[in-house]
Amino acid sequence: MPKPHHTASSPHPPPPPLLPFALLPPRHCPLAAALLALLSVLLATALWLLLVLSPSQGGAPVAGHSAVSDAAGAALADPGAGSPLELGHIVFGIAGSAHLWPRRREYVRLWWDPAAMRGHVWLDAGAPPAPGPSGPEEVFLPPIRVSEDTSRFRYTNPTGHPSGLRIARIAAEAVRLVGGGGARWVVLVDDDTVLSADNLVAVLSKYDWREMVYVGAPSESHSANTYFSHSMAFGGGGVALSLPLAAALAETLDVCIERYPRLYGSDDRLHACITELGVPLSREYGFHQWDIRGNAHGLLAAHPIAPFISIHHVELVDPIYPGLSSLESLELFTKAMKMEPMSFLQRSICYDQREKITFAISLGYVVEVYPNIVLPRELERSERTYIAYNRMSQRNEFDFDTRDAQKSLCKKPILFFLKDVWKDGNITRGSYIRSTDRDDLKRKAPRRLCSALKGSINGTLFLFVRQCGRGTFGSASDSL
Repeated sequence: MPKPHHTASSPHPPPPPLLPFALLPPRHCPLAAALLALLSVLLATALWLLLVLSPSQGGAPVAGHSAVSDAAGAALADPGAGSPLELGHIVFGIAGSAHLWPRRREYVRLWWDPAAMRGHVWLDAGAPPAPGPSGPEEVFLPPIRVSEDTSRFRYTNPTGHPSGLRIARIAAEAVRLVGGGGARWVVLVDDDTVLSADNLVAVLSKYDWREMVYVGAPSESHSANTYFSHSMAFGGGGVALSLPLAAALAETLDVCIERYPRLYGSDDRLHACITELGVPLSREYGFHQWDIRGNAHGLLAAHPIAPFISIHHVELVDPIYPGLSSLESLELFTKAMKMEPMSFLQRSICYDQREKITFAISLGYVVEVYPNIVLPRELERSERTYIAYNRMSQRNEFDFDTRDAQKSLCKKPILFFLKDVWKDGNITRGSYIRSTDRDDLKRKAPRRLCSALKGSINGTLFLFVRQCGRGTFGSASDSL
């Protein structure tokens, strides 16, 4: 059949000329309208990211960011990147203040090893001259750096102090200062912290430093963890950042902290910015914020089965060993810590079954002699001889198992505190002396240490501590 002819009077006019896509009226083309809306959203998102992530946001851009990334990349590509971790791979950033440093430097001196460690003390101003003669002893302390000015950043917390901004930025300043240079970890502590370097290396060796890793521990105080975060590493006890994470923070920290002007301190700002990078906390029980006051005996005597790494707030607690000053106690404490780092503060329990006596030995600290049989499940709970940083003492204020202090005079333990510790060949020996304080009657580690009672000579009791053998349980009948 022939096709019909269309005349000029045909009811179907020829189609209009094609218009460019951008000129199509959206109301006549739902698909075009949807595409335009999608493009608008993508454009707005891109503009927002440019504004938020621009280094000029919140202050002038900091030079050297790309150099940090390049240095971190070079460290990761190093053929020796898989070698065992050593102390020289750790960069320490020690937070302090100029007016407290003359006193607190004595705490840092206890654990700092200038021959093996690297890092700096970061102060808010130049350190004043030390009291008394100073000279060669200063080489046994970390070098001092003055932190960059942080006045350009907003700080609106009504109860805190803007120094939290400065201390938070130590993480970035430290990694920018060293670049790569063989660094694998950046560890942040306070100047009133005592740290076990050997155990720190042992614990960090468990992690792959080539990944983004955030290591530390929350506070002992339930209130503090509730206010800040149960997933935050508290800075006094120590914060360990793998080099890739530290480098990422150096790139973004200044922009990030500008988003959190109402936060209280430094560690919560670090936590907020690390959370934005998607890195969770890897908790290690040897880091101790020590948000406590008073007599720390209950915490030290019931240390968890984990390598001791750090204690903070050493000025808020009583001397660790009765009869000594606070600094003298810390000197003996660190001497024992360095002598047997992996076994330090680990508890061993020994029983004299005939006399019904329990010996609880916290290596390097105390021997508790109970006049009855006390089972390990009870002894592993910390006796509340202390109060929290906020001066509360209720059991539910602490984020670990506690028990009430023993009130019965007949059940209280007799305490023998460390007097001295020394090496005898490959054996570590220690002497413990009974406390003469008036309130004596008031109050990668081994899975468990075992002990054996070997009798007494001339009033001296001999207890031997070793690693437990398979299937053994500490008792007076154990043989070594």
